[in-house]
Amino acid sequence: MFAIVSDIHGNLEAFTTVLAEIDRRGIQHIVCLGDIVGYGPNPMECIDLVAARCRASLMGNHDFAVFYEPYNFNQGAEAACYWTRRCFEEDLDVPRRANRWRFLGNLPVRLRTNDFVAVHASPRRPINEYIFPDDIYTNPGKFVSIFERFDRLCFVGHTHVPGVFLEGPDFYSPDELDYKFELTDEKAIINVGSVGQPRDRDPRTSFVIVTDTYIEFVRLVYDVETTVKKVEAVEELDNFLGTRLLDGR
Repeated sequence: MFAIVSDIHGNLEAFTTVLAEIDRRGIQHIVCLGDIVGYGPNPMECIDLVAARCRASLMGNHDFAVFYEPYNFNQGAEAACYWTRRCFEEDLDVPRRANRWRFLGNLPVRLRTNDFVAVHASPRRPINEYIFPDDIYTNPGKFVSIFERFDRLCFVGHTHVPGVFLEGPDFYSPDELDYKFELTDEKAIINVGSVGQPRDRDPRTSFVIVTDTYIEFVRLVYDVETTVKKVEAVEELDNFLGTRLLDGR
């Protein structure tokens, strides 16, 4: 049994709530699918926690943008990226600053085991390609190509919308599955949702727990009001990055 988290986005209140639940369940191993930073007000604290607590962590597009350069970001996301970079650079503890940059720059883009593949975005383009539920109707050919890239299970994040894609193509939201997906030999892409910025109209933080026989989608209430206030207190962060958290959008 292990947990998979993704898209923390500098939301310390959400992430510490998730970690507390993982600890409560006695789960020892955590995998992070990336986007540790970006958007949120506590990027350094979140990256330190990921480095300390996660057995493996991947690079997301916002992690890539902070370390290299933002690509195809909207104005709010780009401003948050540059502010995050400045937070890293202004840390006066030189060894700690160097360790954070080293950790960020060394994040791999793919994790492959005997049982599954994990990426931030998609197995075809691991950092940037979105897999949306609507794609099953508008771009079914995309799914043929994506499902060819893995053998059985693929875990993703990036869209901030949790659920399960089957080869049909079909998509099932967590509530349609009663928050538990039974594992079979059928191929599946599991989007674990977002810890720090859910976008499925449910403001609760999202992650999954993986066992030998099923995947459980977990949603938890966290102190979102504190996160909103923190965002509003940072001039460089668009207030929308806080208020959107109240509605899960």
